Amino acid sequence: MNLEMWDPAVERLGVLETAALLRELTAALIAVEDFDEALDALVRTAHEAVAGVSWCGFTALRAGEPAGVAASDARLAGLDDLRHGPDSPAMDAIRRREMILSDRLDREVRWPSWTPRARDLGVHGVISAPVDVDEQVIGAINLYAGPADLLTPGHQLTAMLLAEHAGLLLAAVRDRARKAAEAGELDPSALGDGVIGQAIGVIMTQRGCPAGEALDVLRSAASSLDIPLREVADRLVATVSRPRDN
Repeated sequence: MNLEMWDPAVERLGVLETAALLRELTAALIAVEDFDEALDALVRTAHEAVAGVSWCGFTALRAGEPAGVAASDARLAGLDDLRHGPDSPAMDAIRRREMILSDRLDREVRWPSWTPRARDLGVHGVISAPVDVDEQVIGAINLYAGPADLLTPGHQLTAMLLAEHAGLLLAAVRDRARKAAEAGELDPSALGDGVIGQAIGVIMTQRGCPAGEALDVLRSAASSLDIPLREVADRLVATVSRPRDN
């Protein structure tokens, strides 16, 4: 930042705007249990609150694989989607674990496939900041500017704070979702009559263990695979029910 152009009043305004953004983000995500819904709220809030940002997107990876995107404008969703290839500022941010900036895409050479698509959509500046969610999920928050030379050190600071705060909130969302799923799936009637009960019976038979230990085995598998408990039970029951070749 050029210190000769530094204005304390502008800096104070930026701090107040960032604090307001984090409050709005917390309010938007505080009770959400669905991860995709949380991502939509995140990009919508960031787009509306960060001055000068024309669009906002989020790129997510789970266990190293593309796990969804969110975009404040559906036209730009493809810019955040790693299924189109790893050639993007978001992937650089995730891979290098540092903020990535380009305020002049007309001079950019780092992403030869991604940059022309971005410019065709009217994007001429981008900041991508890595977001650590939990052991399974990582991602990047992507701030896009229409005009070139618009993104400032203030935008970079906001992106950094936004990424840190978003990581905490999204981790809480995933934790609430897991607890809600477990609470619903561990209903006594489900355990007795549903697929989870059947899977517990299979494990009890295979291991000669009590129901509580069999349930712990299912939970451990669900946690390791990062999928719902019911899906693990479905797979196990389907496997043992499959006819064997003679």
